[in-house]
Amino acid sequence: MTDALTRRLDAERRAGGDVIDIGLVVNGERHDLIVEARRTLSDVIRDDCGLTGTHVGCEHGVCGACTVLVDGEPARSCLMFAGQADGAEITTIEGLAGPDGTLHPIQQAMMDAHGFQCAFCSPGFLMSAVALLAENADPSRAEIREELSGNLCRCTGYQSIVAGVERAVEVMKASAR
Repeated sequence: MTDALTRRLDAERRAGGDVIDIGLVVNGERHDLIVEARRTLSDVIRDDCGLTGTHVGCEHGVCGACTVLVDGEPARSCLMFAGQADGAEITTIEGLAGPDGTLHPIQQAMMDAHGFQCAFCSPGFLMSAVALLAENADPSRAEIREELSGNLCRCTGYQSIVAGVERAVEVMKASAR
């Protein structure tokens, strides 16, 4: 921790604030932060890291729009305190595209399949799909539906979302050859 962070943390504590210092790697970028102990990971990602692609819908972990990867595992960032992620590597929707802006295969496949209408739910679905495909490169339709069952969409009826994941599987298999 830098001297400036240490001084700020000490000042916040003297002022009666319940604050903690945390270090996160978000989409490959290190963030050393002083945050209130009660702040959620989604709030820190959005407000402190400036990454607003992680959407907050229900704030109860039901809708899945806030799903991010924490050390490669999908997590509801609205239910996780930022302090719980101290030292973790976080991947958000902004971290999927390549450095040159090339879309991740799941992003491109969802566009090709017209997977989303309003797209509010898309970050959660995409992050859940990325986690699934990292674990299982050739999931069945039933496995895709099971993995995505924790995410809610009010627009599409899920058919095109599942089709998008199936398309991504095809594209990723073809590029692996």
